[in-house]
Amino acid sequence: MAAFYREHGIKMMLLKGYACCLDWPTPAHRPVGDIDIWLFGKQTEADTLLKNEKGIKIDNSHHHHSVFYWRDFMVENHYDFINVHHHKSNLELEAVFKELGQDDTHSVEVYGETVYLPSPNLHALFLLRHTMNHFATTKMTLRQLLDWAFFVKNRHKELDWQWLEEKLEDFGMMPLYDILNAICVEELGFSSQLFPRIQFSPYLKDRVKNEILEPETSGKTPSLLLPRVVFKYRRWKANSWKHKLCYKESMRSALWSGIKNHLLKPSSI
Repeated sequence: MAAFYREHGIKMMLLKGYACCLDWPTPAHRPVGDIDIWLFGKQTEADTLLKNEKGIKIDNSHHHHSVFYWRDFMVENHYDFINVHHHKSNLELEAVFKELGQDDTHSVEVYGETVYLPSPNLHALFLLRHTMNHFATTKMTLRQLLDWAFFVKNRHKELDWQWLEEKLEDFGMMPLYDILNAICVEELGFSSQLFPRIQFSPYLKDRVKNEILEPETSGKTPSLLLPRVVFKYRRWKANSWKHKLCYKESMRSALWSGIKNHLLKPSSI
């Protein structure tokens, strides 16, 4: 896939997944699902090439990325790093991601093909925002926590920690950041010397840890529209305590943004 894009003058950056597994002690132990890519702003052009030259069907029903299948692998082709309609602050944060996303100085060779990777600053901020979005809306997995822990272990000297924590403070992400760091040290055994800041409430740390292992709100999302809407609203209300750890917006603002988000892409309801 990277070779196809290169032949058309397009660079391919991998987000999450494979980029994360490179920091694991044994990369193959880190399961990879779909493939998230960033094409340095050429998403629309690239999708048109796939459709015209490969006959690949492009699904544009999602926010911030298109979806297609390359052979048997599902690919999410990002035109935005995050959903700018999901929270009011996401539009401002997206501008930060777009600026960082122009850095093409980090790459790996895969079967002789250059595949670009996020810079440490981009990887850290994106990884945390993506993980927190999962935590606040549905659930966060142990794998996502380990992605952060192994990233810090391997890249902490490359990261501009002052810059990162200023961004986390600006966007209301510091409370959960502190707790995740504490869990990495106290429960997972990572060295406290790796993390510049570990401040937390023992009660909240235990609640977050238990939420990762066994979410308080669970169950299968109903298939019928009305029951599904009710289920998602109740889950959103129950997750209000998690929202406060991840975002600077009020719950009222988040509700309004969420409604507009679903109206723009009804298939997301």
